[in-house]
Amino acid sequence: MSTDTRLSRLQERLRTAQIQRGIIADKGDENGGLTEAEFRQWEQYGRDIADLDDRIAELVSVGQRSEPTGGAAAVRRATSGLSVNEPRTYGKHGRSSYFQDLARVRLGQDDDGSAMQRLQRHATDVATGQEYRDLNRTDGNGGYAVPPAWLMGEFVELARAGRAYANVVNGQPMPGGTDSINIPKVATGSATAIQTADNGAVQETDITDTFINAPVRTIAGQQDVAIQLLDQSPVSFDQVIFRDLTADFATKLDLQVISGSGSSGQVTGVRGTSGITTIAYTSGSPTVAGVYSKIADAVQRVHTTRFMPPTVIVMHPRRWAWFLAAADSAGRPLVVPQAGNPQNAVATLGAVAAEQVVGQMHGLPVVTDPSMPTTLGTGTNEDVIHVLRASDLLLYESGIRSRVMPEVGSGTLTVRLQIYGYLAFTAARYPASVVEIGGSALAAPSF
Repeated sequence: MSTDTRLSRLQERLRTAQIQRGIIADKGDENGGLTEAEFRQWEQYGRDIADLDDRIAELVSVGQRSEPTGGAAAVRRATSGLSVNEPRTYGKHGRSSYFQDLARVRLGQDDDGSAMQRLQRHATDVATGQEYRDLNRTDGNGGYAVPPAWLMGEFVELARAGRAYANVVNGQPMPGGTDSINIPKVATGSATAIQTADNGAVQETDITDTFINAPVRTIAGQQDVAIQLLDQSPVSFDQVIFRDLTADFATKLDLQVISGSGSSGQVTGVRGTSGITTIAYTSGSPTVAGVYSKIADAVQRVHTTRFMPPTVIVMHPRRWAWFLAAADSAGRPLVVPQAGNPQNAVATLGAVAAEQVVGQMHGLPVVTDPSMPTTLGTGTNEDVIHVLRASDLLLYESGIRSRVMPEVGSGTLTVRLQIYGYLAFTAARYPASVVEIGGSALAAPSF
């Protein structure tokens, strides 16, 4: 076997030993230390590296003596690319400490002289300018031996708003076999009057009627997926897609209930319903007390025109946070937890929750919904507050249906995952059941 071949094999073994020793050391760094077995293995690799260094040096020396013309030059060329010929005295993963050895020498505690020898060897290394290249976890420099850990069980789904407003209204199952729901309604009622005298005429007024139309609309979504993704993914990727589609379905349905336009396949939402009551609060310096009084006005208007009490207040989370941040002149909060038995509070905090009942105001539960609009007004990004008798609003829903259709993209091994569902909604039975508070005073709050 030629000298060059033997040298090349020794160099390859040296590199392998250095890589394995570095992997063990990195593992110790990650786990806070090495086990006894790992430490013994780490030491053995160190001894192997030292032995290989000696054998390489000896082979280089032999090559220099036996091939004075071209052989020595060839051996030097073969060894010139070797990054590490000898372990560093104070390496990244070494057992020796430069500062500990320095302290031992200065304090006269270097009884066997080993600390001084290491310091001298280190000084020689620095003086000769020998290049060292430690392995680390950078890709291409040892990093490929430490692969990333993909926590597929912790798959992060997209955060989406729910359907808080839709959940408080009167939900009904969708009737089958129709594309439109008509609800009869009394337009003008009968009447009574005082009888002017015995045997006098009795008041007679004929009832007139009309109807409310709630067309059935469709919400749908789909995703085309390569069949290889479904087959080869370690997670059930079809479930990931269906969960995301279903979550967005809930968001879109909630938006329809609040702000549906009534055109282009949309239902007529609460805000688009003719006849709901609106209250404007305009102020350059809005206060909690000012909004509180407007909500009181909204409550009495439902009582006055619907002749029944409202049941819930719905607002955007930022508006509720504005109430929570408010304080009186002494710095005391105006909205405090119910458990504190508050006195003279404008509202009480029931729970730190999302898209559900978070507290009470005017004796009514307060529900927060991030789908309430926040871009109203002219450049002021106003939001609105709704006070309503929720049972008067009707939402008809079918179940959400899912389909898997491999035929659509069979020519390209593509599968279509699809969901759809039907809804019909109306707030027109009793428009007076809804009062919307808006205006410039409800511009984007600052905290």
